[in-house]
Amino acid sequence: MAEIIIISILVLIVLILIISNIRIVPQSYAFVIERLGAYQSTWNVGLHVKIPFIDKIAKKVGLKERVLDFDPQPVITKDNVTMMIDTVVYFQITDPKLYTYGVEKPINALENLSATTLRNIIGELELDQTLTSRDVINTKMRSILDDATDPWGIKVNRVEVKNIEPPQAIREAMEKQMKAERERREQILIAEGHKQSAILEAEGKKQSMILEAEAEKEAAIQKAKGEAEAILEVQKAKADGLRMIREAGADESVIKLRSLEALEKAADGQATKIIIPSDLQNMAGFVTAASELIKK
Repeated sequence: MAEIIIISILVLIVLILIISNIRIVPQSYAFVIERLGAYQSTWNVGLHVKIPFIDKIAKKVGLKERVLDFDPQPVITKDNVTMMIDTVVYFQITDPKLYTYGVEKPINALENLSATTLRNIIGELELDQTLTSRDVINTKMRSILDDATDPWGIKVNRVEVKNIEPPQAIREAMEKQMKAERERREQILIAEGHKQSAILEAEGKKQSMILEAEAEKEAAIQKAKGEAEAILEVQKAKADGLRMIREAGADESVIKLRSLEALEKAADGQATKIIIPSDLQNMAGFVTAASELIKK
């Protein structure tokens, strides 16, 4: 009976040991296993069992991308201007074994490496280049940090310069320069507006004068056409009158008689001047002959 109890206790202890050494590795994690103090293996996602008292979980490593927001670092530019720059590093652990054994305190090592790299890059740039070359700084830092952290099992994905703070005196000078630049642009825009206004006004006057000249020209043309048409109508009326006289068989005698009658009407006392035809004598003879014919 005592043996059964002892065996049961041993079995229970073994079960407890086995159950207590069962590990489930969650998604985006990896466990580094050591056996008797030496690296044994890396557990990925799933169910695993380690040997009691022999195997040990040396480190639990998260494989998700991480973000490190470092404190502002004092840096000196090529033209001896001291400014504060803080950066943000996006990295990911790609090799849990190297991350565990590659360097002591990898995060601190990455922070110090970022600070020294940033100082080296900014030291090669002047103030104006530093303020306008963030993309260049980001690219250089990412390339340098990525190469340097490969032995640590770290992949640097991105580096972003979060903020650049020049000294107070530099900021005040930059603000004055920006204000002057804005005022200059404002004056240029105002002058450009006046110029465009003057051009449009002159163009309007030009178009007005052109239209006025064209109107006068058209009026003169129409007037000339009217006078020409009036002259043509008068000439046409005279021609029609002569044609009608010819068609009526009137000879020169009839025409002269009509002229005399017109002279008689002109001399009825209403006119102030009388024009005597040059052939009045011939017409008198014609009138005498016509009177005799009438008497007969």
